[in-house]
Amino acid sequence: MPEYCNPPPASLVFMLDVDNTLVDNDRFAADLRARLVADFGDAECARYWTLYAQLRDELGYADYLSALQRFRTGLEDHPALLGMSAFLLDYPFETVLFPQTLQVLAHLQRHATTVILSDGDVVFQPRKIQRSGIAHAVQGRILIYIHKEKMLEAVQKRYPAPHYVMVDDKAGILANMKRLMGDTLTTVFVRQGHYAQSTLPVDPPPDHTIDTIAELLHFNFQSAGSP
Repeated sequence: MPEYCNPPPASLVFMLDVDNTLVDNDRFAADLRARLVADFGDAECARYWTLYAQLRDELGYADYLSALQRFRTGLEDHPALLGMSAFLLDYPFETVLFPQTLQVLAHLQRHATTVILSDGDVVFQPRKIQRSGIAHAVQGRILIYIHKEKMLEAVQKRYPAPHYVMVDDKAGILANMKRLMGDTLTTVFVRQGHYAQSTLPVDPPPDHTIDTIAELLHFNFQSAGSP
């Protein structure tokens, strides 16, 4: 994915996760499950998700395409197999953006340098971000890692600023990032998607909690170090 020229140092960098933060990935997964059942039946659908879970444990991130590669074993001559790659790569992710996502990104960019910071593979995740319209909305400022919380020095070098905000649906990741970046980071926990339903306590807790990404249209930038 091409990246536009990096902006000069900013007073505030807003970083946002993608899955279940900007994109309703649970809806995508439900659509994928329905397609697998329709084309291959319940047992094969269950096998795909078992392979997906195994890969996630091995790699540390979701990899739908590699799961499909493993899924093909025993189905090489199945007439619906090749159609699954088109389903994944051409999925209309713009239709599963959470309400007002693009308006939120436009609003944030009037106050801060806005960057997508996501975990994922190097094929499907960039494709998702491009198809959804998110890449265009942030002018190509996309960072995708295996474990984004382990790449914070690289992120800060790429986008230097005295203060950062991270928005994510996983409170545990926010806590890890806060421990590493301290007071230079404001964390925003968005309670969307199945991961956000966890009741396990995290330390430190998020600085802010919101129920929908649209609430960022009313975010108090003064509280995040913005001048």
